[in-house]
Amino acid sequence: MSKRSINGTDFTAMVLTGAEKLQQHAEHVNSLNVFPVPDGDTGTNMNLTMTAGANELKRNNTASIGQSAGVLSKGLLMGARGNSGVILSQLFRGFSRYAAQHDELNTQQFAAALQTGVDTAYKAVVKPVEGTILTVAKEAARHAVYFARRTNDVTELMTEVLSKAKEALANTPELLPVLKQVGVVDSGGQGLVYIYEGFHQHLTSGITGIAAQGQATIPAPVAVTAGLIKPEPNLASVQTSAQSQLSTEDIEFLYDMEFFINRQLGGSARAIFDEDAFRKALSVNGDSIIVISDDETIKVHVHSKAPGEVLNLALLYGEITQIHILNMREQHRDLLTAGMDIAPMPDVFADIPKEEVSIQAPAVPPADDLAPYGFIAVSSGAGIADIFKSLGVDVVLAGGQTMNPSTEDFVNAISSISAKHVYILPNNSNIVLAAQQAKELLDGEREITVIPSKSIPQGISAAFAFQEDDAVDSNTSNMLEAIAQVKSGQVTHAVRDTLYDELEIKSGQFIGISNSKIVAAADDLLATSQALLTNMLENGDEIVTILSGEDAQEEITEALSEWISSVYPNAEVEIHEGGQPLYYYLFSVEP
Repeated sequence: MSKRSINGTDFTAMVLTGAEKLQQHAEHVNSLNVFPVPDGDTGTNMNLTMTAGANELKRNNTASIGQSAGVLSKGLLMGARGNSGVILSQLFRGFSRYAAQHDELNTQQFAAALQTGVDTAYKAVVKPVEGTILTVAKEAARHAVYFARRTNDVTELMTEVLSKAKEALANTPELLPVLKQVGVVDSGGQGLVYIYEGFHQHLTSGITGIAAQGQATIPAPVAVTAGLIKPEPNLASVQTSAQSQLSTEDIEFLYDMEFFINRQLGGSARAIFDEDAFRKALSVNGDSIIVISDDETIKVHVHSKAPGEVLNLALLYGEITQIHILNMREQHRDLLTAGMDIAPMPDVFADIPKEEVSIQAPAVPPADDLAPYGFIAVSSGAGIADIFKSLGVDVVLAGGQTMNPSTEDFVNAISSISAKHVYILPNNSNIVLAAQQAKELLDGEREITVIPSKSIPQGISAAFAFQEDDAVDSNTSNMLEAIAQVKSGQVTHAVRDTLYDELEIKSGQFIGISNSKIVAAADDLLATSQALLTNMLENGDEIVTILSGEDAQEEITEALSEWISSVYPNAEVEIHEGGQPLYYYLFSVEP
């Protein structure tokens, strides 16, 4: 169907169809992961991110493309998971910035919006890599700008954009050698092509995905879910639980409040919203403040001891909707009576199902008595979570390759910590961008440092290097130095046949990965582990830490320890039960 322009209604339908197309093919995108490991997650992360944006659009449909693009951008930003999800959110963040002043976009404007999205995404990535989703988006946008001068039909333009995106995707192995080596195209680029296919499908046929009829569904994650790790209640240890050490009356800001302010309805006609002044007013009788605003909506979270004053303040700016207020003292009394952790209020800001959020600190300091430092770490496995908590980490977010915490997960975790400076240990290269995006969202409100740890061993080493009495600069330097000294290894199994760096790998074989490179593959778990450690150990006198996974066998772990002691008698070996899924062993080698 020929269209000279698209409005917000058109754009919403395009996005919903694109989101469904991506959801249908998420597993295929996962399968394109360069490593043939069982937790390829690009499709899952892009699907969760796009679904968050689509659900936000369905709740806030408008005929203006500027407004619709802004709604989508907000949903994607808060729902972004993994590098691919963050980059996707930045592509549409830039798109929305260009579209903001328009109710409709013609061909040249649509092309310019795509180009602005690419510019925004490239700026968001510290070291852009060609042969990825960035390249696919860039080539498609560049061609759109060229072709838009030759057509006034948006449908025809989208046909060209999709064709160029597919061409760029097919060329990604030529730009990124590792893709060519394993015989796949870039997974993030493939995900973007599926979204563009949905855009094209709606424009050519007028068909909108069936997900548009209701809330888009999100597949349940396998083995690991995002959210704060919450151990099963142990009634025998109630006396030593964190919450049992906190007096109910010590909860100063006792009302946990979350709500929206609709700026289009109600409010004082003369009330100009000053976000800084609003935050300052909330802080008089509150803490844990999150305010996210645009021209239409203000999203507010605050812990307050004067909920009436908060609501009266909010009413100056519009009509209050979706109000949730819980008494945290009442929750705490229930906790002490029942002998289990507090069940937090539902997060009304979440666009997708989320796990419970709980504060793992021994006590919540009052706002005028903040701890100097707070820590957030991402972990997979109860044993690893326990290690981080023993090292003083306040909040442990469950995550890893299979399910990455979202930007909003990090924002919520940061807001739960009463500390002057918060450190984040992402412990996975695919989670660093989401952590950094959370830091940027809270810039000016909280002091946050993201230590770019790319593995669990790096995160543990960084936590060990931290000193409570040191200054921020000194601690940051020490932790960065610590992660640079760590060699990380992991043992899992292959889910497909592949050829990687002249190493022939068969589906079902065990594979050993050292610092993101596959260095061993065999039919035997012990042999694979030995080959991996042989590659990692240089001098034979290093410190070797073994974290056994939930599928590790005790006899193999013992045999591995004996082998290290025999072959490397000067090495120092530590073994811990990590409990991580999918990975039989995680290894750390330090000088």
